[in-house]
Amino acid sequence: MSGFPLHPGGQSHTLRLLQQAEKAGLAPGAGILDLGAGDGGTVRLLRDRGYEALGLDLNPAPEDVSLPHAVLKGNFLHAPFPEGRFDAVISQCAFYVSGDPVRALEESFRLLKAGGLLLLSDVAFDPLRSQAEAAGFRVLWEEDMTSLWKEYYIEALWQGVPLCDTVPKKKCAYTALVCRKDVERGSI
Repeated sequence: MSGFPLHPGGQSHTLRLLQQAEKAGLAPGAGILDLGAGDGGTVRLLRDRGYEALGLDLNPAPEDVSLPHAVLKGNFLHAPFPEGRFDAVISQCAFYVSGDPVRALEESFRLLKAGGLLLLSDVAFDPLRSQAEAAGFRVLWEEDMTSLWKEYYIEALWQGVPLCDTVPKKKCAYTALVCRKDVERGSI
């Protein structure tokens, strides 16, 4: 549906994640990859704020002429970029629907430079914080946004917006995190 945000909180939530990342040292000019970039709205927002942003999505929306080569077609579980390529990775409402959120966290870790930041918000049926820590991240900021998810989900149903059909019938949370990749896993 046109005009309906692709993730809970829409652009204001993206700006909240970015604000927390900037408090952790992220600055304009940094290279950011948006995993599950969809129509490129977050890439556009990041570029407008001075970041070198790029997106990756299985089914990107048709290319926006004002944003050439902004969202590439590809699977973020096996991203076509070298290890340590990005200063930050952002993903909103995409890791769970990928079918393998643990692999998505591991791939994010691989893509980040040492000290790089992961800006993440998603549905989780197990604590997202512990999943991020198990992937090697140190959580710098966390916010429970479950109430926002509930509002978004009900509004999406009301509007007839297709939602993920793989959601198990059990309680979930919607969490936002900013995490740091401090060192390579396995190093001392």
